[in-house]
Amino acid sequence: MDNKRKIQSKDVRGTIAIADDVVAMIASLAATEVEGVSALVGNITNELMSKVGMKKLTKGVKVDIQENQVAIRLTIVVGFGYNIPSVCSKVQEKVKTAIENMTGLDVTDVNIRIANVRVGKGNA
Repeated sequence: MDNKRKIQSKDVRGTIAIADDVVAMIASLAATEVEGVSALVGNITNELMSKVGMKKLTKGVKVDIQENQVAIRLTIVVGFGYNIPSVCSKVQEKVKTAIENMTGLDVTDVNIRIANVRVGKGNA
């Protein structure tokens, strides 16, 4: 995805263009820092590409930017024994804060889909 969104600078020096993948990467990194999140899950294309050595840090993240507002959709795996609503709430707050602080965009939604529960090693 090579989409870039322009954000008007507060002073009149010009514009800033941020690629959608940059916003997705910020969301991905923020989400995986939350205790209880074992992984993000991508679509079948991302999964196949990672098997042939092309890892993508933004797998499991969809970004929809309109004007200076962004909605995020994450698909995650939660570690067994963690409270899912609590983990999701922490992910939503962490992702929202990270994107708003780093990009200046207004995060309107952080929607989360739980794809799996991981049992055993690898629980965050």
